[in-house]
Amino acid sequence: MSTPTTTLTGTWIGDTVHSDVSFKVRHMAVGKAKGTFELESATLVVPESGLADATVTAVIDAASVETKQEQRNEHVKSPDFLHVEQYPSLKFVSTGIKNFDGDEFVVVGDLTIRDVTKSVELAVEFLGATTDAYGAERAGFTATTSISRKEFNVSFEAAFGAGNAVVSDKVEISLELEFTKSA
Repeated sequence: MSTPTTTLTGTWIGDTVHSDVSFKVRHMAVGKAKGTFELESATLVVPESGLADATVTAVIDAASVETKQEQRNEHVKSPDFLHVEQYPSLKFVSTGIKNFDGDEFVVVGDLTIRDVTKSVELAVEFLGATTDAYGAERAGFTATTSISRKEFNVSFEAAFGAGNAVVSDKVEISLELEFTKSA
């Protein structure tokens, strides 16, 4: 087991402007509908023992969903999907990190959508760390996972033709996260 060689010890705050939370879901059995959310907050804490013992939390603004179609945005916000009036955010809290292979590893954690919390695994790549033009220390990560929306009580069902789903159960999630080191 090898961990990234860059020292990341300390507390890092998610850069909400330079981070991206996106998803894709199969649509009408032939394509994929895409969308994004706004990262509300994220914190990465790396102890002296290193990245293998780090913790990360992230909160996503559910009402910020953007699919490039207003009618679909409103439907995703409705009780059929995220029910943002009752559940305004999606939350991830890490519970462990494993399977280091150079700059790639798996973050295990609890994802809460609506009223359901389930354990998920994120495949993560550490993109590097640097000091930016303004003197701030920055670190970047990419993470991906897939979830079953029905496991999170997002159970909207509509079909057409011979059993084709309008929206599939599987949701692909992709994160591009930048953090700045807390002073």
